[in-house]
Amino acid sequence: MTSREANRAPESFPEPPRRSGDDDDLADFGYKPTLERSIGKFASFAAGVSYISILTGTFQLFYFGFGTAGPAYLWSWPMVFVGQLLVALCFMELSAKYPVAGSVYNWAKTLGSRIVGWSAGWLMLTASIVTLAAVVLALQINLPKLWPGFQFIGDGTGSSYAANAVLLGSVMIIATTAINALGVRLMAMINSAGVFIELIAAVLIAVILAFHIQRGPEVFFSTNGYGAGESGGYLSLFLIASLASGYVMYGFDTASSLGEETMEPRRTAPKAILRALLASFVIGGAILVFAILAAPDLQDPLIGSPTGSLQYIVEQVMSGPIGTAMLVCIVVAVIVCSLAVHTAAIRLTFAMARDNALPFGEKLARVHPKTKTPVLPAVVIGLLAILVLVINVGQPQIFTVLTSIAVIMIYLAYLMVTAPMLRKRIAGQWPPPDLAANGYFTLGRWGMLVNVLAVLWGIGMAVNLAWPRPEVYGTPWYNTWGAFLYIAVIWGAGIVWYLVKGRRAIGCLASHASDKA
Repeated sequence: MTSREANRAPESFPEPPRRSGDDDDLADFGYKPTLERSIGKFASFAAGVSYISILTGTFQLFYFGFGTAGPAYLWSWPMVFVGQLLVALCFMELSAKYPVAGSVYNWAKTLGSRIVGWSAGWLMLTASIVTLAAVVLALQINLPKLWPGFQFIGDGTGSSYAANAVLLGSVMIIATTAINALGVRLMAMINSAGVFIELIAAVLIAVILAFHIQRGPEVFFSTNGYGAGESGGYLSLFLIASLASGYVMYGFDTASSLGEETMEPRRTAPKAILRALLASFVIGGAILVFAILAAPDLQDPLIGSPTGSLQYIVEQVMSGPIGTAMLVCIVVAVIVCSLAVHTAAIRLTFAMARDNALPFGEKLARVHPKTKTPVLPAVVIGLLAILVLVINVGQPQIFTVLTSIAVIMIYLAYLMVTAPMLRKRIAGQWPPPDLAANGYFTLGRWGMLVNVLAVLWGIGMAVNLAWPRPEVYGTPWYNTWGAFLYIAVIWGAGIVWYLVKGRRAIGCLASHASDKA
């Protein structure tokens, strides 16, 4: 698409609603309002919580952390929380100034440069598609346990396990595509209801586990034999196991990515980001702690196995109807997590397409006149996620590598926000004076320290996540080094389009440009 085509408005683009004060903030960013502003405070908070998803992430990855480093791996939970809190505080300041769709992309573009913003958006988008595929696979762990009839293919062993997981996941993606296409009100209503159920269930799980404690907290202050004979001792295993926590606590920026559809977003989004991260840390941490203390036998190999994991402990402690009810709640958590990841990816696609920063930008940025939502991105992302799922049938190791590097790409995208933000802060160009003047969230004199630590954390965690480890990425060498190899391929494929066509065409489409632009 040429720059002339980029500036040509479509013939049937819907008229925007009457501009509100929140829309004036959007106009200052260069865009006119085209999405429906109807999300309230709880729905904004729920968007961040459902993306992190306490029950989905902890139940899916507990086996990896425990199986790698034992009970003491749990110290990685507060470690990752503190690091991600530093990033979240930076994002809170940004969301108080720019509560805009595709938050990470727009923030990186504004603070850094066009290429930095585009790279952050591209990595975040491809990672979100892979993440959606990874999340829906969790249905296979839980649904057949609720009712054997959910095992549509085979008996759940061998290749039939993966094939059925892909079938269940594909159906879930079709459902999230339809919900997102029908409008943000429906999405927010379902997501809020699901998060309400998830939070209550998570608290109940923690309380019930606490009433079945079998041992004292000293188990967390011992290596329990893990690390013996390892070249790096227990530390090497702990760093590997910390990936289980690092894979959970991200996605809190979703609250801001829905900023164009949120009422009073400059005040609502920062609070939603902080509350989502805090709630996930406290409730998720309580479940993990009490699960280890309540497990009947910590030497049981199923606890460190993907076929057992945290679900196995819950089933042992909560048998009968209570256990079944908890499994239902876990399924609800997976559903709303899938919905939130899909929603965030749609808003990111819309934001990049609105800037003509993706192929077929005009079509991808079109908002349906009735549902007030970008329909085509919902469909495209759904199809791509199902395509990624298909890899899991024949190449499960490659799928594991892809889902692991997706998390790394998200951490890199976050780093592409916090690093340019630090450069602006050092130059005295951040924070904007209107934040403090108008009572919006700002870090004040703590900003420099928090920002520096957030950048250092992002670099350290990205290196730890990407480190070539056969225990994480498997073999042969191209899987072991998959984080570097596959990210280079994914970013390289995108940068080819950017250099050949994108850099000359990128610019806000006339159909979305504010009168002030």
